[in-house]
Amino acid sequence: MSWHNYVTAISTGAITFIATNIDDIVILLLFFSQINSTFRSWHIVTGQFLGFTVLLILSLSGLFGGLVLSKSWIGLLGLLPIAIGISSLVNQEEDSLEEVLPETQQSQGTIITNLLSPQTYSVAAVTVANGSDNISVYVPLFASSNLESFVITIGLFFLLLGIWCYIAYRLTNYKIIASVLTRYGSNLVPFILIGLGAFIILKSGALSLIKLAASCLCLMILVKNNESQDEIKENSSR
Repeated sequence: MSWHNYVTAISTGAITFIATNIDDIVILLLFFSQINSTFRSWHIVTGQFLGFTVLLILSLSGLFGGLVLSKSWIGLLGLLPIAIGISSLVNQEEDSLEEVLPETQQSQGTIITNLLSPQTYSVAAVTVANGSDNISVYVPLFASSNLESFVITIGLFFLLLGIWCYIAYRLTNYKIIASVLTRYGSNLVPFILIGLGAFIILKSGALSLIKLAASCLCLMILVKNNESQDEIKENSSR
């Protein structure tokens, strides 16, 4: 592989990653602004890498010359951030003072159990749901790549993903950005997630507007029913 091909693979990979992940910076900013004793920065980074790995696996169909999922099926993944957003709205009034727990308690458990935590999967789910456009770009990119350029592109993607997480984390440390996100972030996150999911579904054509509204209503009923059942269990156990 000549140096020209290396430069082409690196430049193409970098441009592709930046173009398909600009919106992830906003999502990462919102996630990092919600860090507390039960939602740590490593949850966000791990979930981001996990979700992005899933997107790459789904995009491997381009390398092997076939499609794994149609665009409409991928678009249905937009229901995931909608469900997370609705759940956040329902639970918004719950106390946020759980941060008084000592950090030593939160660090207990094996690496495997931490990796499989629901917080990590929530971030990964949003990353996957927000990546339908990524797949539509990565499939033809991989289809036009040979094995060497494919390996270079994948390595570059993961490197840039780490840089992306670091940039978002550093931005939340600026007082102006941090104060705005701290004051309004928790209230905005559920609506942004719901809007993100709706945008993904409508753009992919997976559901019409009426079907999307009906799906959101069903999700809201399911979330409220689950909350009611949890309250009944808690009251009966007392």
